[in-house]
Amino acid sequence: MKEQLIVKAYEVAKERYAAIGVDTDKAIKQLENTPLSLHCWQADDVTGFENPDGQLTGGIQATGNYPGKARNIEELRMDVLKAKSFIAGNHRLNLHASYGEFGGQKVDRNEVEPKHFAGWMQWAKENNFKLDFNSTSFSHPLSGSLSLANPDESIRKFWIEHTKRCRAISEEMGKAQNDPCIMNVWIHDGSKDQTVEKLRYRQLLEQSLDEIFAKKYDNMKDCIEAKLFGIGLESYTVGSYDFYLGYGVKNQKIVTLDTGHFVPTESVADKVSSLLLFVPELMLHVSRPIRWDSDHVTIVNDDTLDLFKEIVRADALNRVHIGLDYFDASINRIGAYVVGSRATQKCLLHALLEPIPTLRKYEDKNKLFERLALLEEDKSMPWGAVYDYFCMKNGVPVGEDYIKEIEKYEADVLSKRA
Repeated sequence: MKEQLIVKAYEVAKERYAAIGVDTDKAIKQLENTPLSLHCWQADDVTGFENPDGQLTGGIQATGNYPGKARNIEELRMDVLKAKSFIAGNHRLNLHASYGEFGGQKVDRNEVEPKHFAGWMQWAKENNFKLDFNSTSFSHPLSGSLSLANPDESIRKFWIEHTKRCRAISEEMGKAQNDPCIMNVWIHDGSKDQTVEKLRYRQLLEQSLDEIFAKKYDNMKDCIEAKLFGIGLESYTVGSYDFYLGYGVKNQKIVTLDTGHFVPTESVADKVSSLLLFVPELMLHVSRPIRWDSDHVTIVNDDTLDLFKEIVRADALNRVHIGLDYFDASINRIGAYVVGSRATQKCLLHALLEPIPTLRKYEDKNKLFERLALLEEDKSMPWGAVYDYFCMKNGVPVGEDYIKEIEKYEADVLSKRA
């Protein structure tokens, strides 16, 4: 009965959208072919598997202690697969270097190798995932306040070697999956209080990045990520947006836009059209900041809707990679995965269903009332019925049906973890 209602609602929505020149079947196909890069660290609060009892440092903070977090690789993989079962489409998994399979051995960051991720590559192949990767410069005895921008040459060289090795690992991942692995470089480097050496630290970071990127690879792509500030590093961030914008344009690197890494009133969506003129591609890290980079679970809100509308209006889905980057330890972690992923898809679908040709025609003819009126009417179009059909078509729960299933997984699995 419910399936019949979903189909009926979709047919009505399809007709309604056709009346304004939108093909809902085409939008669904585009959504199906747009993967999200799910972030492994939502399952275990960014802990990783080098030292599960270690403390987060370097401006990273996960709040909450909800029962049932993944304690090892097997549990994390189980949780990721459970979350994936509620998210329509084929997706990627984004790993940090601290999530390797180290076999209980001490493997320092400047010693990581592709063999430590061979199990991940095999698992990804078996479960229809492709992998992305990140160097891990935080939560380490040598991380301190400065890593790649550290004036201490021995510490700086340590992190340069780590990042070089992460690129080599990413290359092997790309080869194994026959699709480029996207490797993100984010460092926390900065100062809690005022500094008089801003230029010096940025010169060191530029030199470190030049050395890291000197070797060219064919099966991985580099991206660089800025931040406004980190906890304990509030006064100065070496890798600011201005720094990475300049470096990305100069060296034609992918620039990462994390939606939590800017001033709260700043529009990340507005950056898309400018960046696309000067850099080859963009990487998104989608989360929900509340007054700061608090990494709350993504929801359907104006900021995220505007971001995806700008990408679709620019016809840039083939140049923008979509990753998630929130970590909420205060609620069921699988539920957080699913709510955030489905919200991201909903925002993208809403963007794909905009009557863009008509809106452009109005704008070109200076029909500004008509443009505004159609944008307003579009907000109440039956896009929810299209999303429900998209989920049903792809064999995942429709609407709120996944809530009970996640509650059952919590009762059967998560609640039994000490």
